[in-house]
Amino acid sequence: MQDQTKQNRLITVLTLVALVAMISAFFAPIWWVSLTAPNYPKDAFPDGIRIHFHFDVVKNGCSAVGASTRMGSETMQADMGPESERYNPILDAKKDVNKDAAGLDCVHEMNTINHYVGMFPIATGAPVEKPLAKFFFGFFAVMLLGFITPEGKRRLLVLSSGFSAVAVWMLVHQFALGHLAEHVKNYTAEAATFFNEPARIKVWGDNVTLYSQIAMGGLIAAMVAVVIGVAKFRRFVLLLVLIPSLLPLYFVIEYAGWLWFFGHNMHAWGAFTVKPFMPTLFGEGKVAQFSTYSYPYWGYGLLMVVFVCLTLAMLMRRRQLREADQGLGA
Repeated sequence: MQDQTKQNRLITVLTLVALVAMISAFFAPIWWVSLTAPNYPKDAFPDGIRIHFHFDVVKNGCSAVGASTRMGSETMQADMGPESERYNPILDAKKDVNKDAAGLDCVHEMNTINHYVGMFPIATGAPVEKPLAKFFFGFFAVMLLGFITPEGKRRLLVLSSGFSAVAVWMLVHQFALGHLAEHVKNYTAEAATFFNEPARIKVWGDNVTLYSQIAMGGLIAAMVAVVIGVAKFRRFVLLLVLIPSLLPLYFVIEYAGWLWFFGHNMHAWGAFTVKPFMPTLFGEGKVAQFSTYSYPYWGYGLLMVVFVCLTLAMLMRRRQLREADQGLGA
């Protein structure tokens, strides 16, 4: 009995560590991509044209350039122009001239590069998944809390109340507060950046609305299925950690799918014709004069922590269930 108590404590600790890592991963960059080319010299573009993929957004990954670089020197010349207060290196020796240095907006720059071969703007990727990601993370978080709650009515109460809270949050956020309509509006505006055909873009926006509604309905149905499964089947509890533990796999599948989409759905607006291709998923590649780099970032490391901790917790709980079944059989 004492041994089982220790096991339960270890299972709880592993699950809570995974929960913290999972929530942290939502706000972290999961994957990074960079393009380098002769026309983007390292002095001015130390990271190349780099972007960071998060679960809910794609962000600029370019670092600010310092005063010692060519771009920094050009910036300094502008700061010392007739319209600016001049910097005195003697009187202002303690001044940090790099303090307000700004990096290039590499999301915009990569969109500009991609549009030459007819690619969609980056923001149009995963238009359903990105705005709904936080609710799926809420779904996974409730599952983990249910897993470490003792079985019976308490576990069902945690799951049902937690899922209800996530469902209400999702519906109010998307419909009552109008975030779904706002997202679709922004999506269609991004889609029209290089492809100004309002009729077709409206169809795309309508599809995003429809598929978002289907995804939300599916998530609510999954919540109901989990509660029923836990109530009916004792071993169903293992799915409460198995499903969230596969987050690293979900991301790679999703990321690879959208890379394929972008590389196989190019439009005639491109100045250059490129055969459909699969952009580099992992490692280094080459497209025309550009070298491409695609690697997991530190947020993916957090996802692996989630995977390892939840796998261990699941195996320990599975052994407990097997031993309990054997004891009943005896």
